[in-house]
Amino acid sequence: MNRTVIALAMLGVVSGFRLTELEGELKKNSEAGRLPTVTAHGMGDSCFNRGFKQLTEAVANTTGSYAVCIPGAPNEPEDTLSGFFVNMNENVKIFAKKVKEDPKLAGGFNAIGLSQGNSVIRGYIQKYNDPPVKTWLSVHGTVMGVAGFPNCNPAGLLAPVCDQLDEKLGDEAYYIETQEALFQANYFRDPMRVNTSQYKRNSQLGEWNGEGERVNPLYKENFVKVERFAMIKAMKDTMVYPNWGEWWGQFTPGSYHTIQKINETDMYQRDTFGLKTVHEAGKILFNHTDGNHLVFSMEQLEWWVNNYFLG
Repeated sequence: MNRTVIALAMLGVVSGFRLTELEGELKKNSEAGRLPTVTAHGMGDSCFNRGFKQLTEAVANTTGSYAVCIPGAPNEPEDTLSGFFVNMNENVKIFAKKVKEDPKLAGGFNAIGLSQGNSVIRGYIQKYNDPPVKTWLSVHGTVMGVAGFPNCNPAGLLAPVCDQLDEKLGDEAYYIETQEALFQANYFRDPMRVNTSQYKRNSQLGEWNGEGERVNPLYKENFVKVERFAMIKAMKDTMVYPNWGEWWGQFTPGSYHTIQKINETDMYQRDTFGLKTVHEAGKILFNHTDGNHLVFSMEQLEWWVNNYFLG
């Protein structure tokens, strides 16, 4: 694996649980407005990590209902590595299979993603959404991809260096071999290359956005079924560029400096996967944290859960 590709990589049924008991629990939770919650971790993290376990448990304690993190592999080392060396579509496929196998999620669920975990949730919603997501809480999510390396802002003081890195990265990011091998390549969205045939033909994010060679009508059909989208932006994010992507914005194609907000993007205006439909229906709620990437308190998390899931 050459230097460019390595750099890119850095960017069942519950035993003894009878069906009647499960149906009773789902009904009780539904009547109380307490759907179960699924969490999805970010790059370099794991469902088996102590800190992420505590986060999932805190959500369960706040909702008074079942909460579970869906891993990409059966143990911490493999789950962590799957966030690098298992591609985005494959991670979504694994996520969907495990959701389907969990009887406690059969009636639908709320979802919380941190950073890259939101790419998995977005993919699940567009490709499957069965059982359905009711509310999606995206915390500092890579939902619109990234246009630069972590801590290398192409619009900041290191712009000349970042521009060179991104130009070199772009040469290989949209090779089919890279797209099949690396999660981060799948949501790398180079504004200088989004109109190239290679991006449109091979980019997994481009295909989800309807920027590829065809628009998949299933993606919109599934996306608009979600009842609420809570998008949390980190105002001083040094990991996700541009951080406007956390609110469905992007760099203007052909620029590392000009931002298009949600309703200015081509995919919104063409409503290729339902973004315009849900926005105009008032389903998208925007909030923010003041600091850097994934810097938030448990009190903030509890507020989000109480107001977006239980409110």
